[in-house]
Amino acid sequence: MSPQTAAQAMAAAAGRLRAAGVPDPARDARLLLAHAAAVDAARVTLIAPEEIAPDVAERFEQLIALRAVRVPVSQLIGRRAFYGRDFSISRDVLDPRPETETLVDLALGSHFDRILDLGTGSGCILVTLLAERAQATGLGVDLSEAACLQASANAVQHGVAERAEIRQSDWFSAVEGRFDLILSNPPYLAAEEMADVSPELRQHEPEMALTDGQDGLSIYRIIATEAQGYLTPEGRVMVEIGWQQGEAVQDIFTKAGWGRVTLAHDLDGRPRVVCADKPA
Repeated sequence: MSPQTAAQAMAAAAGRLRAAGVPDPARDARLLLAHAAAVDAARVTLIAPEEIAPDVAERFEQLIALRAVRVPVSQLIGRRAFYGRDFSISRDVLDPRPETETLVDLALGSHFDRILDLGTGSGCILVTLLAERAQATGLGVDLSEAACLQASANAVQHGVAERAEIRQSDWFSAVEGRFDLILSNPPYLAAEEMADVSPELRQHEPEMALTDGQDGLSIYRIIATEAQGYLTPEGRVMVEIGWQQGEAVQDIFTKAGWGRVTLAHDLDGRPRVVCADKPA
C-alpha cells in the first residue's frame, strides 16, 4: 500500500465507518487517528497534510476495523470525558453518558458530606462529586469486581482515593452507615428493549449495567424499599431514569412512603432524574 497523508487516511476510514453504519464516522476517524498517532485530537488538522508513518497506519487500521464492528470509541482509546474529566473505561463498565451529568448537577445543588453511589461502574458519579466537593467522602458499590477495580483506578487518577471507598456489593447487601445522598444510575432497560439498542451497547457494554432482565423498574423498587434505612434525617435519593419512566418511577417512590418526589429533566428536555426526600 502506498503511503497516505493523514487527511487521506481519515477520509478513507470515515467512508468505511459510514458504510458500517457508524453514526458519526468523520468524528470517530479523527479521534482514532489522534489516538493511533499519539497526538491530541485538536491537533489532527495540523498533521492532515503529512504522510502517516507505517506503524501509525497499522494501529489506525486496527482501530478502524474494531470500530467498524461497533466497538465503542471510548473502549478503543481507553477513556471517556465526563463532567470535564477523563475517566478510564473498559468493556467491564458502562460508558459514561452526557445525560448522567444531569444527576451530578442536581447532586451538587444539594448538601452532602457523605454519599453512596449504587452500581458505581466506572465511578464517574462518585469520583466527580468527591472531586467537586473537597470535604466530602463516599462509598461506591458494584456487583462486578472488574467494575470495582475500574472505579478504584479512576478514584486514584483524580486524587480522591483517600475519600472514596469502593466495595463489591449486590446493591445494599454490603452497605453500612448513613448517607446524606444516595445516587444511582441503575440498569433501567427492560429485557424486551435490548433488541433495539445500538450494537455498541448490545455487543460491547456489560449487560448487567444496561438491563435488569425484567421490566426495567426492579432496581428502583429495591432502592425505594431499602434506601431510607441508609439515609441521614435530611437525606435524599437521586436516581437516573429512562426518559419514558418518569411517572412509573415517581409512583414507585411515592407508594413506598417517601416524602416529596420530583422529576428533573436533562438538557434535551427529557425526564432524566427522580429525586425523593426522606419523609419528615
